Amino acid sequence: MAAPKPIEDKPLPKPPAPVIDFPISQIPNNPLGEGQYIKTAGALIIGDEILNGNTLDRNSNYFARFCFENGIELKRIEVIADDEDEIIEASRRMVEKFDFVITSGGIGPTHDDITYASLAASFGQELKYHNETLRRMEEASRHRTWMSQQSEEQRTARKRMALFPEAAEVLFVAGDSWVPVVRLKGKLCIFPGIPALFQKLLDNLKPFLPLSPEDERPFRLQVFTSLPESSIAPFLTALQKRVKPENIRIGSYPLLHPGAHVALIGSDRERVKELGLEVAKELQGRILSEEETEAMTRAKRQ
Repeated sequence: MAAPKPIEDKPLPKPPAPVIDFPISQIPNNPLGEGQYIKTAGALIIGDEILNGNTLDRNSNYFARFCFENGIELKRIEVIADDEDEIIEASRRMVEKFDFVITSGGIGPTHDDITYASLAASFGQELKYHNETLRRMEEASRHRTWMSQQSEEQRTARKRMALFPEAAEVLFVAGDSWVPVVRLKGKLCIFPGIPALFQKLLDNLKPFLPLSPEDERPFRLQVFTSLPESSIAPFLTALQKRVKPENIRIGSYPLLHPGAHVALIGSDRERVKELGLEVAKELQGRILSEEETEAMTRAKRQ
């Protein structure tokens, strides 16, 4: 008779992660003043890892599309190192010039995450722990086993992610995340560098921003032509000169194979469509549908 097999100890199943549903912050008064809305923007991408090629910057492209879709003219994108003097100089200059400024990166728990401290110094503020952020951070992570295994030094490092400039607004914009958007001077919004989190917070920040009415936002129409850029250049040069007083911009973007995409951008939708027909006729091309334009945009991001 065969001996009975020993009973194997089975690992206990992991408890399910808690469902996170934090309350959203109330929308404050318009920081630019009643009746004003954001017209211009700048982006400050912070991180040695971007400059040395270790990390691909996806956030500036996402921010550029966000600005265009919401009627904001993005005037500048800068990439700078994790350096306090550079952060101070660039942040002051951008806040002075633009209505809306974002920073991306440098708000983690390690020694080179100096964005909060540098921006506090930039605008003459001290750093202070934000208790509600600490509470949400703790609640969102309490189910993780490593939490109970951390040393005091490790817990202190983690708490650095809730050490904000003392006069900043702290905007909780996503109910499923403890990470807030920290805003300084009513203009400068501080974002994490992780693309998925950056995108989530930026999209959810939209109700907190004084945006222009939809009928005042620019409209973009694209025309495809199989002609080479050298052949279409004279016509486009003359067209841009003709429509410049109407605040309509013309751009040409060559393809690897023969041909180009011509973009027309302006706030008068009907006028842009009228010009699109003219361009398509003159350049032996065709107007791209919204679906084709979106597919082209997705391909460029890959």
